[in-house]
Amino acid sequence: MDLEFIVLVSIILLIASFVHGVAGFGFAIIPTPLIALFTDIQTAIVLTLIPTLVVNLVSFLSEGNTISAFKRFLPLALLVMLGSAIGTQILIFSDSNIFKLLLAFVILFYLFANKINLTIPTFKTHPKSTFVGFSLFAGLMGGLTNVIGPILMIYALEAKYTKAELIQAMNLSFLLGKIIQIVLFSINGNFNTEQLTFSFASILLISFSLYLGIKVKRKIDTALYLKLIKIVLFIISIILIFQYFKEA
Repeated sequence: MDLEFIVLVSIILLIASFVHGVAGFGFAIIPTPLIALFTDIQTAIVLTLIPTLVVNLVSFLSEGNTISAFKRFLPLALLVMLGSAIGTQILIFSDSNIFKLLLAFVILFYLFANKINLTIPTFKTHPKSTFVGFSLFAGLMGGLTNVIGPILMIYALEAKYTKAELIQAMNLSFLLGKIIQIVLFSINGNFNTEQLTFSFASILLISFSLYLGIKVKRKIDTALYLKLIKIVLFIISIILIFQYFKEA
């Protein structure tokens, strides 16, 4: 990696860690499509794996009640991890651009449905199967694109999670998803020394920015928080569509 690329990635990670601190999510969502504009998707995921692991753990712990939250959201996280394992394995052996486009349209559909107060009936009629389906699909998209958050946010918003519940459910799911990605990338030899060195060094880079974001988050009320989530979802979908057509 040349110096210019390292500086660019460092700036992106600083911004992403602050946003994650404020929103409780977004560290993998924001930098992956941006870094992938300058390299391939696998490299973007590898560079963000270790810091994402740390950020997710800190965010999960920062909400308190960690033992009860762990027990409550472990089934969700395990299903996400299974989906992530499948998606990562597909990513290693095939191109994933079409899945970015699919994810973008899923996000836009949800935002449109939410705007006109159109509910997704399966959340009420088939809550268990919807839970399993959304969890596996979120993990699959996470493995393919490093973007788990939007699908989980759709589920969490429909399930009426509180801000703290949403943050802990998402971060525990991200945490287990990242662990299985690290295992699979390691087994398949997708890490190199330079990438690993940068990935570990970036932990120091993001720590202060994450801390500032968490301080800001505690001053934001729930209504504003939900509005910010939907704005971020829209921005992510536009980035994913742009990236797909840029690489097509």
